[in-house]
Amino acid sequence: MDYVLTILPVLLKGLQLSLTIYGIVIILIFPLAILVAIGKVSGSQILKRILSLYTWIWRGTPLLLQLFFIYFGLPHFGIKLSPMVSVVIAFVLNVGAYEAEIIRAGIESIDKGQYEAAKALGMTYVQTMRRIIIPQTIRRVLPATCSEALLTFKDTALVAAIGMGDLLRSAKEVVTTDFKITAFFIAFIIYLIVSSILVQAFTKLEKKYSIYE
Repeated sequence: MDYVLTILPVLLKGLQLSLTIYGIVIILIFPLAILVAIGKVSGSQILKRILSLYTWIWRGTPLLLQLFFIYFGLPHFGIKLSPMVSVVIAFVLNVGAYEAEIIRAGIESIDKGQYEAAKALGMTYVQTMRRIIIPQTIRRVLPATCSEALLTFKDTALVAAIGMGDLLRSAKEVVTTDFKITAFFIAFIIYLIVSSILVQAFTKLEKKYSIYE
């Protein structure tokens, strides 16, 4: 127990970085995903093709490889980014592509009659999307969105691959230094606890908004 109390502050510091990355990414994902989804539904043909190419590339390649390309590959083209910026860009573009497809499907599931009704009331397209379509879409895609958000937290462990001191890397360093795998067990429990908290929060969120369906 004394050993656990000794290494716990190190692991919690790593957890703090993991949660910081997660928070930044979650905040940035949704504006991007909504804009991409709307663009794919109602944009010009050129815009649709560009956005389709974006989602095809970022959904079709591993997140870890994307992270490597941004952090290690871009410097060869004269673009050098910090680890944090590289991680945020990789995660936002990757998860944003998945979320954009989820939201696009949600938008297309809304009855077309609602667009016509809004137009009859004199609403512009922007007003229709903001007041009628997007709120309904968010409620419909909430379960899939919550699942994606949970996966995103667990994927933050990938940042250890570029040397960031997240929870996983902190545990690995302790194991390497002390030659004890206790840190891995503690990290396992911490990930499980945080994931469980997120699951409970997302479940309450789904129940809260499902009553309107």
